[in-house]
Amino acid sequence: MLDGYNRPLVRTRRRPKLDTVPRPRRARLDDVHELAEGMPHVTLLHGPKGNPIYQVGGKSFVYFRAPSKDAADPVTGERWDDVIIFWVPSEADKLALTQDPDSPFFTTPHFDGHLSVLLRGAHVGQVSLDELTEVVQDAWLTRASATRGRKWLAEHPAR
Repeated sequence: MLDGYNRPLVRTRRRPKLDTVPRPRRARLDDVHELAEGMPHVTLLHGPKGNPIYQVGGKSFVYFRAPSKDAADPVTGERWDDVIIFWVPSEADKLALTQDPDSPFFTTPHFDGHLSVLLRGAHVGQVSLDELTEVVQDAWLTRASATRGRKWLAEHPAR
């Protein structure tokens, strides 16, 4: 059999699929709520503007922030109304999440010295569900009492 140029037609084998590993599911905004509510001893409060605040032992670990001048669109100046604060265990963790240019996590000068990172709700889908789960669990562990933290870690050894 010849191709359109009178050359022998060479049949090639189909290449095996290289992407046989399933991709991790991207996180959704509802996942933030489900993960935070799923941690033990959590209380859900609402701020003055109705924004959810998840606490353990009276300490916030995931906080849906009201619009603020330090978190705004750099072009229009419009204040973002979907910023979520997650507490982190250390400054090194904060830097690891915020210094990667591909990471949707960020900080602002207002949070210098504060062990937390920010994430816009509109950008939650840029992280996998596994990544978000780790961030929420770390936030909870950072704010829970040492006794609660040890108990939770003992019950979840795969971490």
